[in-house]
This record gives sequence, structure tokens and C-alpha cells, in this order.
Amino acid sequence: MRNVAILFVFVITTLISCNKLDIESGTPKCVENKIKSFNKTSICDNADVTEHIFQGKTVYVFNPGNTCGADMTSDVIDSDCNSLGYLGGESGIT
Repeated sequence: MRNVAILFVFVITTLISCNKLDIESGTPKCVENKIKSFNKTSICDNADVTEHIFQGKTVYVFNPGNTCGADMTSDVIDSDCNSLGYLGGESGIT
């Protein structure tokens, strides 16, 4: 009985600690991998990734959130994971 209780606690802990990401189907694999990595390393609770159309191409903005610091920049990448630059930060790059 004790082993069953320990197993039950382990299973519940594992399920609670799982974090399913809501990544839209059709997202390029390299972007999906970058989103997963971003999710693991992000320190802010309100960090997010948004998809936009810029000059006719799909781009992704990795926003680190605004609750952890005012001088953080948002990385912008294209569908091939090429960096297009950064937005925000102290200088307010837009």
C-alpha cells in the first residue's frame, strides 16, 4: 500500500509539473524548437511569442515580458529562424 501511495504522489507531481505549450499547427520546426527553448529559459510569467506579417512574410516576436525588467528586448525572427533584429529595450527600438 505504501508503494502505491508513493507512486500516486509521483504521478500527480509529474502531471502537475507538465506544461503543454499551445503551438499552432503548421509552425516551422525551427520556430517550434525555439519556442520550446524560450519557454524553458524565460524568467517572466508574462513572456509570449506572437506571429505577425511583416513586409509580406511571417515573422515571430519573442517577447520576454515586462514584469522582469524594463530594458529587455524582443527578438524578431523569420520562418527560417533568421534573426531580423530586436524591438524595445531602453532605447525603445521599434
